[in-house]
Amino acid sequence: MTAREDARVNASPELTDAPEPEESVPMMSPSLDVKRTTPMDKEEIKRAFLDNLFYVQGKFPVLATQHDYYMALAHVIRDLLLHRWVSSASVYTAEKARTVCYLSAEFLMGPHLGNNLLNLGMGEQIRQALAELGLSLDELMQEEAEPGLGNGGLGRLAACYLDSLATLEIPTLGYGIRYEFGIFEQEIADGWQLERTDKWLRYGNPWDIARPEWAVEVKLGGHTEHYRDAKGEPRVRWKPEQTVVGIPYDTPIAGYRNNTANTLRLWRAEAPESFDVAVFNRGDYYGAVEQKVKSENLTKVLYPNDEQVKGKQLRLEQQYFFVSCSLQDMLRIMRVQHIPLERFHEKFAIQLNDTHPAIAIAELMRLLVDEHGMPWQQAWAITRRSFAYTNHTLLPEALERWPIGIFASLLPRHMEIIYEINAGFLEEVRSRFNGDHDRVGRLSLIDEGGERYVRMAHLACVGSYAINGVAQLHSELLKSDVLRDFYELWPEKFQNKTNGVTPRRWLALSNPSLAGFITANIGEGWVTDLDKLKELERRADDAVFGAKWREIKRLNKHQYAMYLRHKTGVGVDPESLFDVQVKRIHEYKRQHLNILNVIRMYLELKANPNLDIQPRTFLFGGKAAPGYRMAKLIIKLINAVGSVVNRDKSLRNQLKVVFVPNYNVSNGQRIYPVAELSEQISTAGKEASGTGNMKFQMNGALTIGTLDGANVEMLEEVGAENFFLFGHTVDDIQRLQREGYRPFETFERNGILREVFSLLQSGFFAKGDAELFRPLVENLLYSDPFFVLADFQSYADCQDEVGRVYQDAGRWTRMSILNVARSGKFSSDRAIDEYCRDIWNVKPVKTNLLKQHRIMHRSIQ
Repeated sequence: MTAREDARVNASPELTDAPEPEESVPMMSPSLDVKRTTPMDKEEIKRAFLDNLFYVQGKFPVLATQHDYYMALAHVIRDLLLHRWVSSASVYTAEKARTVCYLSAEFLMGPHLGNNLLNLGMGEQIRQALAELGLSLDELMQEEAEPGLGNGGLGRLAACYLDSLATLEIPTLGYGIRYEFGIFEQEIADGWQLERTDKWLRYGNPWDIARPEWAVEVKLGGHTEHYRDAKGEPRVRWKPEQTVVGIPYDTPIAGYRNNTANTLRLWRAEAPESFDVAVFNRGDYYGAVEQKVKSENLTKVLYPNDEQVKGKQLRLEQQYFFVSCSLQDMLRIMRVQHIPLERFHEKFAIQLNDTHPAIAIAELMRLLVDEHGMPWQQAWAITRRSFAYTNHTLLPEALERWPIGIFASLLPRHMEIIYEINAGFLEEVRSRFNGDHDRVGRLSLIDEGGERYVRMAHLACVGSYAINGVAQLHSELLKSDVLRDFYELWPEKFQNKTNGVTPRRWLALSNPSLAGFITANIGEGWVTDLDKLKELERRADDAVFGAKWREIKRLNKHQYAMYLRHKTGVGVDPESLFDVQVKRIHEYKRQHLNILNVIRMYLELKANPNLDIQPRTFLFGGKAAPGYRMAKLIIKLINAVGSVVNRDKSLRNQLKVVFVPNYNVSNGQRIYPVAELSEQISTAGKEASGTGNMKFQMNGALTIGTLDGANVEMLEEVGAENFFLFGHTVDDIQRLQREGYRPFETFERNGILREVFSLLQSGFFAKGDAELFRPLVENLLYSDPFFVLADFQSYADCQDEVGRVYQDAGRWTRMSILNVARSGKFSSDRAIDEYCRDIWNVKPVKTNLLKQHRIMHRSIQ
């Protein structure tokens, strides 16, 4: 290994595991000189870029591809990040800093290059340096494969929180899975969703560094043996059927314009032995690599379809694998820093991002009791003081449960531990609620109704010291409904932490024209203190300011219209109102309510071609889970309606419908800046929070929405006069359910609905096939579990009001400015500050950059 390669492998410390100050610290890459501690000038950038092209990519300019150039640039930026990474690790270790460990099955980070350039403050220098080499920064940024390691809001929230933790200088480790294939790439063929493999690692990933020296072993299957140790104490030994090795891959996460770089550590599964020579020598060539294939399947793909037993088992294996790796890693850090095991809960604050990592509670007990010989009660006290749990759903079916048979077969020791935890917990319940047998059954970690299940949300509640929802309404509904019994048992555990999004990626990076205009008027402090946007309120009635505000949006829309034509072939009028709904396709998010209203508008225009209506471009985007048939049918309907509407020349471009394929972070960065109306139309009481609503607001879109999730708080912040509110409330929905909701009666009473459904049922949007959309129609007419028909007329009326207000440009602009000005609450910086103060009890740790010569001197020692 060359000195350069050695430097690159070793210069990847974790924030809590750097050497002590007087011990060896990895040497920095020699491609950059000692001036790396200060901003680089153009000549240094060019020299470093060409150096990386030669030494890392093994190319010279004549042979280099655009991707080679991207990789060379990425390594230039990573080299700069490493200095902050080493420096942060050194100070965290020296101070034995309390560390946040954020456990999440998803991290939807988005492209790294642009975000790192923004945080380092080097975008303009890099752009100029590349231009002098005849290259375009924008073109190179398009070469980055987006790591689709999440399904949507949950994973994107985790990414925003890592950004804020680094910006607020909080020692942090993000732990997750390095899926070889992320969420599928979505293609649309004949209006249907097709799933294509997301090969994001096809050309390698320049941002992460493998750390095989910190590999751990994870057990699966087998059985347990009970015995007594030398002191006569009862012990348990787990004899696994299979052992898998977890290899960590570290990515530095830079704070905004500071010296902090925290760590995202993702685990990849490997076999202990990749090749069985003995089996090979017997002539079984395939059997020789069987173990390798089986082990590596574990982290092969994000969230396998769990409709079948094998899918359920693999999903549970994934969850256990990454939390076991992560907890073992924390224990290793304790050893390196010479911190007694009894202080585990003082060293780490572990946040469970939903129920996916909840098995960590049983795993920490196993590690403390079985592997380290700690008495049960002491281990349980430490465990319950180490974990905090964030709930992200109000849908009962989304609260994970595992069949006892699958769970016990895969994790026999954990099944025993959960039974023991449950026995102690239910004794506590009985002592508090004497004789209330129904309550005991409802609270039990084991669901005994019919087939027996392990309830992961219950395990998370019992094993955590704090439980929080992610919007005020969501948290209240957890207390009154989903987790009511736990709230009545432990009200002191419950908190609300309304979600937030990072203004760095979602405004400063994605909408540079608006961000620059804001900075020119109020200064740049808003980037790290979003409440400063309130200063924009005094400009809301300034006609000159408003005209410039509109011009920025108009230019963004014109650029996006050209992009849309290139990607979809559909031409849209950039002067029309851009009405946008982008999010996962799900019935409770009610994309079908939106498209039913589009059909209504289409019918009105066909009946009266001279109707004075605001021209509208409806933009949809989002992926349906591969096995979710109704969601896929909704995508088909959107595209089918678009196909008819977009070709109808009699509409004179007054109505366009476009489904933007493969919605992801990169596409989100394009679409939020152009949106003028944000569709947040979920059934009241179903959306936990939402974060897309916040990104839209931050970029100047107005919201049409129900009183659901964080919409409630958004309405409070912006004022009812700056928000388009419609639909039934949570109380209304509960009343309809109690009284017996009959959607067909609603349908019969509403003449517009009857017209819409008549056209839909006729096959008009399906080339004459009257059967194609029958499942969707019958679901709405005879079940309508998400109250689409109940809210239809209110939604249609509200959409008409949107059109009228938009025609008053001054009024719309004022509302847009005030929405941005009052978006400060929805910064992830605010959310993380509350977590640090109220749940994690952690303080910022300031990093000073280590001097280059001192780093090199230590490495030589």
